[in-house]
Amino acid sequence: MKHLNKTILLLLGLLITFSAETHEINPARLTMEEGEGGIYSGLWMFPSNAVGLPAEVSFTDCTEQERNLPEIQGKYLVSKIEINCEDSLKGKEIAFKGLTRLTDALVSIKFLDQSSFEGLASINSPKFDIPDEVSIYPTSYFWLGIEHLLSGIDHMLFVFGLLFLVSGTLNLFKTITAFTIAHSITLALSVLDFVTVPQASTEAFIALTIIYLALEVGDQHKYDSTPWLIAFGFGLLHGLGFAGALTEIGINNENLILSLLLFNVGIEVGQLLVLPFFGIVIYLLKLDQIRIEVNAFASYFIGGLGAYWLIERVISI
Repeated sequence: MKHLNKTILLLLGLLITFSAETHEINPARLTMEEGEGGIYSGLWMFPSNAVGLPAEVSFTDCTEQERNLPEIQGKYLVSKIEINCEDSLKGKEIAFKGLTRLTDALVSIKFLDQSSFEGLASINSPKFDIPDEVSIYPTSYFWLGIEHLLSGIDHMLFVFGLLFLVSGTLNLFKTITAFTIAHSITLALSVLDFVTVPQASTEAFIALTIIYLALEVGDQHKYDSTPWLIAFGFGLLHGLGFAGALTEIGINNENLILSLLLFNVGIEVGQLLVLPFFGIVIYLLKLDQIRIEVNAFASYFIGGLGAYWLIERVISI
């Protein structure tokens, strides 16, 4: 019976594995710069791997003077845009048609007076007015950080697995803090070009950390004295993964440090949002009324996904 239960758990884990995908944040990007006489020129970049037709962007009370056919550049379909707004884009509306739940649009506009605007459009908020007094704070990167954490199943799964290796509130605090500090270090070093690692290789190694974590969970191993060591070590690697995502999104070089900081804070807020949920799930699974080998299930589930992602990412290198 014991072997049968483990077999059922394994099959269940594999079933979930092959129905799961890592949906990393995959935003479109509109960059515009003001020239003389109310002329704005820039690029509209839409992810080439996004589902469906490319989204469209329009400008209220502005005349479109040029827009070429999109060309594939890396992971994006890129179109050059030039518009005439007579005076300024400030106070005018930008609207997007065709965004999806997996594809938002990050907007960056630089004005002649050296002020800049950062905005984020989504399927729920596909249009917005550019304020007359633009903010110097690129707050859109904060929301992108939250979205990246919540849409990155591999990163969330790693945090979920860590909870099985920690006992006590103090150790939990140390572990999450160590993970946060570690990925903040490598995120900053990578974005600032002090460290360069191929993104495909990084993602494959992240999958390996998940497999290792699954093995530890299966052994019911508790890091009672130094739980933060594994969190810090693997957090360095996950930080490179966050940096790769931020680099692909594009970062505002006018406010590089602030954009990086807000993106990182967004990741931490997203992490704090999922921790209580994970804790409740683990608590419910360990209730006597639910007859399930919790650690075995978690090990098969986490390890199955990690193995699937490892094979997928190694093939793509």
